[in-house]
Amino acid sequence: MIALDTNVLARFYVDDPSDPEAAKQRPIAQRLLTGSAHLFVPLTVILELEWVLRAFYGFEAKDFVRVVRHLLGVPGVSVQEWAVVSDALALHTDGLDFADALHLLASAHCTELMTFDDRRFARRAVRLRLSPRVVVPSL
Repeated sequence: MIALDTNVLARFYVDDPSDPEAAKQRPIAQRLLTGSAHLFVPLTVILELEWVLRAFYGFEAKDFVRVVRHLLGVPGVSVQEWAVVSDALALHTDGLDFADALHLLASAHCTELMTFDDRRFARRAVRLRLSPRVVVPSL
């Protein structure tokens, strides 16, 4: 089994003609993802991929969701905690930040998730009736 890093997935999903390294790396990424029998994608790579696609390439939430849903369906690809990733994609589609969705889902066994200065996360979690409860403590 071969584990994939974020940059391999980014090269597979993004055609960046302005980057000469990307032009060389993209065909290799395409061969890996279409020709390897057993590939593994760590959860941390999915989290970083969201950041790279959003912050560096300007992807919208719907575009990131489309990319990961495609990845989840690629034959031979195993995504760590794929059910959690799928649930986080649904919450992201509903307006929750993807990282926040992962944090919340990973904390499902807890009664509260404490955060500083993320009132937007707390409000959205209430609006979506999610648990655990997201709490911003008073200072």
